[in-house]
Amino acid sequence: MLFDRHMEPCCAWCRSGVRISETEVACLKRGVVSSAGACRRFKYDPLKREPPVPAAIDGSKFSGEDFSIEP
Repeated sequence: MLFDRHMEPCCAWCRSGVRISETEVACLKRGVVSSAGACRRFKYDPLKREPPVPAAIDGSKFSGEDFSIEP
């Protein structure tokens, strides 16, 4: 989903915008706008998208036998 060309428009992921804070984006076309906003000139830039942090693995549920490949 990170490189989907048909993303829902969001100023935080647009080629024309530069994030200046968590909630604001400096847009070349419209000036300072909300990062959640969007306009019809939206062009998706996948390099501006931050993937979610992966969940941590609870190691207490596993033992060494769970990771061995011997029959």
